[in-house]
Amino acid sequence: MNKKELELKAIDVREGIIKAVHSAKSGHPGGSLSAADMYTYLYFKEMNVDPSNPKNPDRDRFVLSKGHTAPGYYSALANRGFFPVEDLTTLRKLGSYLQGHPCMNETPGVDMSSGSLGQGLSAAVGMALNGQLKNKDYRVYALMGDGEIQEGQIWEAAMFAGAHKLSNLVAIVDNNNLQIDGCVADVCDIYPIDKKFEAFNFNVININGHDFDEIADAFAKARECKDKPTAIIMKTVKGKGISFMEDKAGWHGKAPNDEEFEIALKELSASREAIMGGNV
Repeated sequence: MNKKELELKAIDVREGIIKAVHSAKSGHPGGSLSAADMYTYLYFKEMNVDPSNPKNPDRDRFVLSKGHTAPGYYSALANRGFFPVEDLTTLRKLGSYLQGHPCMNETPGVDMSSGSLGQGLSAAVGMALNGQLKNKDYRVYALMGDGEIQEGQIWEAAMFAGAHKLSNLVAIVDNNNLQIDGCVADVCDIYPIDKKFEAFNFNVININGHDFDEIADAFAKARECKDKPTAIIMKTVKGKGISFMEDKAGWHGKAPNDEEFEIALKELSASREAIMGGNV
């Protein structure tokens, strides 16, 4: 899939996020949208996964540590073919397999259940260590929020990963600079993120998380590194792609109303048309 195709697929992922959260009348669009390009690249370019065989023991693994951004995760999985895109509108509904946080026992393609912040990197480290000990070729990816890395367990896991040189592990930090209570630097300053991971013996790469060329280059460099885990620190915009949501902490965990929903869909349609050069 080329860059233009990835950009178009990311629009589909964002559309799925908006439709899911609007239908649920609750959820977390801000951080789902900031990570939408990363979700897209992981599932349509980087990861070795097969929707027809989601439990293949040789598949790459993904752990969503910031589990509240499940709408973005679900939209990527649905668009990749793990389950029908139409099911996204069942988000958080009674009896749906698409609940507010991902569940590995219910949702096709989900490798690890998540919810409480700070735990996902530990699970990913365990998966990566298993692969190392069994001489498996699969890789493990964990996506964290920048507010989430205020949790101490993240750094215990990072210490272990660096000490054991888990080069099959890629830790990704969605650095949109906002958490539910405001700017991360004001709540509990986590900067500089890159220097912290470097101190735990990580290969650290800083990128623009909305630039597919930079994302591709980062994953190529991660694969080239054979003696360290990699941390990709991606600078993003919370609510990316929807003008009235962008860089607004208030959209961390709020669903759009009917009017906002229509505006969001029109903006995404315009973005799709712009990418296609006016030919949709």
